[in-house]
Amino acid sequence: MKNILHNRRRSSLTIASIAASLSLLAVLMAIYQVLFLGGDSAPAQAFRLITHHKVSLAQFLPIAYVRQIQRVPGVKAATGWQWFGGSYRDAREPRNFFARFAVDPLQMFRVWPDYALPEQERMAFERERTGCVASRALANKFDWKLGERITLVGDGFPVTLDLSLVGIFDESAQAAVLYFNQDYLRQSLPAGSPQRDMVSQVMVQADRVDTPHVAEAIDALFEDSPDPTKTESERVFLLNFISFLGNFKLFLAAICGAVSFTLLLVSGNTLSMSVRERVREIAVLKTLGFNASTILGIVLGEAAVIALAGGLIGSSLAGLLCGVIRHAAPPFIPGIKTLAVTPLIAVLSLTVALLIGLVSALLPALSAARTSISNSLRHTG
Repeated sequence: MKNILHNRRRSSLTIASIAASLSLLAVLMAIYQVLFLGGDSAPAQAFRLITHHKVSLAQFLPIAYVRQIQRVPGVKAATGWQWFGGSYRDAREPRNFFARFAVDPLQMFRVWPDYALPEQERMAFERERTGCVASRALANKFDWKLGERITLVGDGFPVTLDLSLVGIFDESAQAAVLYFNQDYLRQSLPAGSPQRDMVSQVMVQADRVDTPHVAEAIDALFEDSPDPTKTESERVFLLNFISFLGNFKLFLAAICGAVSFTLLLVSGNTLSMSVRERVREIAVLKTLGFNASTILGIVLGEAAVIALAGGLIGSSLAGLLCGVIRHAAPPFIPGIKTLAVTPLIAVLSLTVALLIGLVSALLPALSAARTSISNSLRHTG
């Protein structure tokens, strides 16, 4: 401790470099945990499946599939799920972008039972053809109130939809999303348009935990049709979007390895300099009777204290960064709203910091402990 405080600038910079690297490492571990090791964000999500075209997400499915899927054993509810692009207000303003889907109002809240909406507002959504419902996060974003007139100008769909906000629902993911009546979209399209009878995906709510068998039954139903399907859990479906970036697991592992290696080099170089400056001091300690193992312990202890201090600060910084990511990241990323530095990640971060500190200091400490008194006293730095 006395030597750490002797050169405070170097010690502070070393601790800061370890903290910065460890904060990045902890955030990456937290992201890996929520994406690939986390569970469903809500109990109802475990029962929810998404059926899409087997060839590509860009290919649509016949809307007739919805009725057939509803009759599959184990299916509690199903609705078409049609993404509507277009624009709201000024399309050039990124703030005006939000998710908007056409659904069946009679089936929607059976597919998403975790959405909380007052009964009167739900009945209004089922009754009014131009009615729509929005998540509370979206309503708060634009300061919408019930009765708000919302105009969506289509691009992929050559229509303009004039909607009336009849309900605001609460959901755990805090996503900015709006749902409107699928029949209104179909009736707004020109007669004979192929888009009238197609949907992007079909959202399915199973009535039991054994969802893989339900998914297999749905896909078997359309196996020999011109539009074969692939049914998977909501979590897996959303992770497919991340897979478009490539092997995301490998990316995270490579970055973690690079951070750890860089941290090892920085701390190793700093601790080596510290030991080299103290060779004559170590010789005096040996003269006074300190043995090699005691000197080794002093140097390794100094490295451990610096590394743990950096690890603690880094874990705290990582917690703050996770909070920033939670608010900035798009809500469709699975588990992103639960991103946090868990106790397990904090322990792993501190362990990594301690190991890197000890490994970095091991060779300089062994060298100092083994150097003879005479050679150490002749050392000029």
